[in-house]
Amino acid sequence: MDETAATGGRDETVLTDDGVRLWATRTDGGAGEPVILCHGGPGLWDTLEEPAALLPGTPAYRWDQRGSGRSQRSGPYSTGRSIADLDAVRRHFALDRVTLLGHSWGARLALEYALAHSSRVGGLIYVSGTGIDDDSTWHPAFREAFHRRLGERGSDRERWEELRERGDGRTEAEDREYAILQWSVDFTDRDRDRARAHAEAMATPWFGVNYVCNATIGAELRRPSATHGLRERCAALRVPVLIVDGEDDIRPRWSVDSLERALPDVTRTTLAGAGHMPWTEDPEGFRAAVGTFLGGARHRRGSR
Repeated sequence: MDETAATGGRDETVLTDDGVRLWATRTDGGAGEPVILCHGGPGLWDTLEEPAALLPGTPAYRWDQRGSGRSQRSGPYSTGRSIADLDAVRRHFALDRVTLLGHSWGARLALEYALAHSSRVGGLIYVSGTGIDDDSTWHPAFREAFHRRLGERGSDRERWEELRERGDGRTEAEDREYAILQWSVDFTDRDRDRARAHAEAMATPWFGVNYVCNATIGAELRRPSATHGLRERCAALRVPVLIVDGEDDIRPRWSVDSLERALPDVTRTTLAGAGHMPWTEDPEGFRAAVGTFLGGARHRRGSR
């Protein structure tokens, strides 16, 4: 085990039931119900140190999903396998009941885990997700907004398109540059340099995108079976849910409306002036929303 001086955490290796090694880290933060954070992607790595630090009085657990970051680069890749890996993280740290905080794809993963293991989940914080409808309902609007915002940033669009055309021929440095250009659009800051700086921080350290993982799980999520019966399963979920949106996320926020309508116990907070990583552009608003939700969870646990 290695001490992680920057966060006061501790790095550990989680062994899954099929023998894959996952990187995970824990940060002691008080007596609150533990929170496991699920990063976005698929095929990326944990970039949630910043929101983990905003959780009040709460032990936080972060991890790199299989094939990504510091975890073993090994499949198979699927939503079901990701759910099992998340459960392996929970069991490794001997956590009986947890709150889940998922971001983007990680929000979908956290939701799917809660649906599969509701007795293990005390609360779900669903950040910057895209809802439970078929991807085709929202993806064209997202693609249009992405190109519009990228086009507003001068030469960034031309460089992004150039790197995109190179595909597998990109060098590692070019792959990182491509990701930074793409991620910079997820921040609302009109100052291109500041948006790029936020994206640069996400890409540091750089572990390389697992495009096979991304494509495999992405294709699975686009199948009609991925949303079949999902609304009914969400309606039966007896877990408190907080939905957190950035008002200016280029993924249309109305895509989450059907999820909000389906859930029986849900609160929704929209942070003005924030994009896909709302904790970066409105940290106090994010802290307040999540803190209120976690405080309610402690009250509910104490009254049982």
